[in-house]
Amino acid sequence: MNVRSTVKPLAVLLVLCFGIWWGGHPSQMPAFMRSVFVANPHDTVISEALSDIQHDYFHPISRGGLINGSITGAIASLDDPYAIYQTPATYSAFTNPKPQHFAGVGITVDATASGLVVESVLPGAPSARAGVHAGDLITAVGGRRLAGLPSNTSTELIRGRAGTKVTLAITRGSRHLKVTVTRATIQTPLVYENVVPYHGVKIGVLDLPTFDVPGIHGDVATALQSLLHSHVRALVLDLRDNPGGLVTEAQLVASMFIAHGKIVTTRGRVEPTDTLYATGHPLAPSLPMAVLVNGDTASAAEIVTGALQDHHRAVIVGTHTYGKGVFQEIRPLSNGGAINFTVGEYFLPNGRNLGAGGLKRGAGITPNVTVKAQPTATSDPQLQAALRLLAAKVR
Repeated sequence: MNVRSTVKPLAVLLVLCFGIWWGGHPSQMPAFMRSVFVANPHDTVISEALSDIQHDYFHPISRGGLINGSITGAIASLDDPYAIYQTPATYSAFTNPKPQHFAGVGITVDATASGLVVESVLPGAPSARAGVHAGDLITAVGGRRLAGLPSNTSTELIRGRAGTKVTLAITRGSRHLKVTVTRATIQTPLVYENVVPYHGVKIGVLDLPTFDVPGIHGDVATALQSLLHSHVRALVLDLRDNPGGLVTEAQLVASMFIAHGKIVTTRGRVEPTDTLYATGHPLAPSLPMAVLVNGDTASAAEIVTGALQDHHRAVIVGTHTYGKGVFQEIRPLSNGGAINFTVGEYFLPNGRNLGAGGLKRGAGITPNVTVKAQPTATSDPQLQAALRLLAAKVR
């Protein structure tokens, strides 16, 4: 047997094992070796700290939890109100949104001392088929009076197993009605549409609550096409309380109403200047249009509003918007999570930046028609102003 041929592989194995041990304990390396073999000493310090905590903390703790906490802390140190860390679970939910399902009758309500006022009725829902109207006051459910009950108790009385029936006592003006509705599984839409007759003019209302869902422009397109098939003569785009979201979704939604031209320009410290244009395939390029906004209309919602205003495509109704002049980018991480932080500023087609420099809020967009009165369960002065303006245009 050749001793040298046996010793050589053994030596290689020992060196390999020693190297693996040293790789897991870089702090034990001599300084001159650490600078050669360790790519980033800061990364090493972080790894050492996490290893010590995981090994010696008095309660067991997972490495994944420590990593999530470390990234969360790093994001918090930016003092950026728009920066967040999404864990693998939350990022997966964000990229794969699922419509909400529940068993009920398909209405949204607002609690009052006397009962529940119906704010809206989902088209095609059981309540719509039973003849429930927006503005109705539900005073009793299944014979139980709602006056004095907590709002969550009242709404839970309406919900129930799909296929079961519930009787609603309704006050509509001076009339008192009883309506029996069969509960069903309700899928909550991401975009709401409605046709509102205003003094003989059919006007479509499109309510878009967020841009923070990948692909939501597809839902907007479907809702808009439904309104167009209903032969509406004007359109209201409701962006009140819309906190914004993805810039590309804002570009695609604005492109449904703008035939050509700039939508927004973005600039950052390391991000190259980028101008997003209308995609060239508008669904409603000339339909008379109004946009409803308020102080909580922000970010991507302001981009759409500003583009429609700068292109003289729509009249803006409501109050000043939020005034956010910066944008964020989502950077996926190898653990399945993602970080989202501010990387630059955006500018509307006429060159406006809506912020006040850095992360500060600015003046926002000034409406063409200012209506300060806030909507309530029974009236919506801002919507009524928009309907009045549009009806006058198309007559």
